[in-house]
Formats: sequence, C-alpha cells, structure tokens
Amino acid sequence: MNDKITGGQVKLCCATFYQSDVVRMLLGDVLHPGGLALTRHLGTLIGLRQTDQVLDVACGRGASAIHLAKCFGCRVTGIDYGPENVAAAEADAAAHGVAHLTAFRRGDAERLPFAAGSFDAVISECSFCTFPDKATAAAEIARVLRPHGRLGLTDMTMKGALPQDIQSLLSWVVCIAGAGTPEQYVATLQAAGFTSFHIEDQHAALLELVDNVRRKLMGLQLALLLRKLNVDEVLDKLNLGHLDMSQGKSLARRVVELIESGVIGYTLITAKRVAQ
Repeated sequence: MNDKITGGQVKLCCATFYQSDVVRMLLGDVLHPGGLALTRHLGTLIGLRQTDQVLDVACGRGASAIHLAKCFGCRVTGIDYGPENVAAAEADAAAHGVAHLTAFRRGDAERLPFAAGSFDAVISECSFCTFPDKATAAAEIARVLRPHGRLGLTDMTMKGALPQDIQSLLSWVVCIAGAGTPEQYVATLQAAGFTSFHIEDQHAALLELVDNVRRKLMGLQLALLLRKLNVDEVLDKLNLGHLDMSQGKSLARRVVELIESGVIGYTLITAKRVAQ
C-alpha cells in the first residue's frame, strides 16, 4: 500500500465506491463473487441455526444478511462503513419481510461497536482484504464471537506480490491491493485465536462475476452507440466521488488479465474461535 494513503482514506473510498451508481449497475446489490448461492453455502458450512446471532461485517446493502435470515431463520446484524448502504439495507429487509430478524448500523470493522461474546457466528464476504489493519479486524471479530463461535469468510486472494502497475488507491477499493494468499489469511486468523480451518478454492465464482460484468458493459456500450452517445462521457458522469473513472477502466482490463492467469483468485475460509 502506498505510504501516503491512510487507512481512513481507504475506508472512505471503499464506502464511496460501493455506494456508487456504476457499481450498482454492474454488480447489483450482491457485491461479491458467487452471489447468494455462495452466501448460502457459506452459511451451511458454518452450521447456521435458527437460534444463532450472526454478524455480517461490511454488509453492503444487506443482501447476504437478508438471505441468511430468510434461509436459516437466524438473527443477523449487518455493519457497514457506508451510511447509504445501511439505509438501503434497512429498507430492503423490510421489503423482504425480515426486518424482525435483521438490524443494520454504521461502523468500522477494526472497531466493532459490540460487546465481547455477542455473536455465535460472523461472516465477511469480499471485504477482509480491504481492511487496512487485518490483524486488528481479525482480533475484533474474535472478540465479538462467543467461545467456539464460527467464522465464514470469502475473499480475493493473490498468488505472489501484486504487480507494480496496479498498486494504487483504486486497486484497494476494488479488493485487489490488500489481498493476500490463503495462507496469509489463515496465519492472521490463527494469531487472533481461530482454529479448525476449512478452505475452498472459489476461483470459478470470480470468473463468472467477471464474465457477467463484461456482458453488462458490452450491453451498455451497445445501447449507448445505438443512441449515438459516448460511453466514456456517460460513465464519467456517474457518481464515483473522487475516484478517476479512466483509471478504473484501465485497472479493470488489467485485473481481468490477472484473474484469467490465476494470479488473482477467490477463496472461502471457515474457522472456529478457540475457547478461553
């Protein structure tokens, strides 16, 4: 990470990016590879039950929290850094009839606003790699879990160092620069007090997401051409805060190359908090 980029900047830009019009257009409300099918698989692997209190760290617009509440009948609390995401999650939960099983609030993964031992399970999807201080985030997750509490995590992973040409603030925002190897994630979680690891390669889910985004971009460009509009001009007008759209398009092409070559992957990890 660039030494001039602070953790606060990363968090603020992540929140801005994932609340943006263009991200919602390309990804919808489920902002991670594998969609809700992978979310349900993750919930099954960590054995979610109706009596469980579950925390979704970096919940976005609440799609996963809502889905888990509907599928397993558990109570799910979602926390996200973006206030617009929190408001949207509350509205969507009410629309899906699970407002009584869900709660959403704004907060920081590195300073979780919950008492120790508040939850039976924690999930985090495609977000752990964006946390500037992963050791602190892992320790916070362990702190709010009860003894033998379960963790389910899916995230971007890397094989080797990130190529120099895409090390930037925007690459942090889109879950690249902060990604480590599965072994590094496991080591960080072990140091925080987790054990009994299960790991799955979900690279295929990442490739499917990339293909879907490609198709949407092609469809958008075709529609704009038919209207004799300039796709770059339209995209540049979408709300991305202070992020550089031209940089984003260039980065996206480079990321696709790295995914297809296997340098960037997607990994599922489950673990349990050790008893104290």
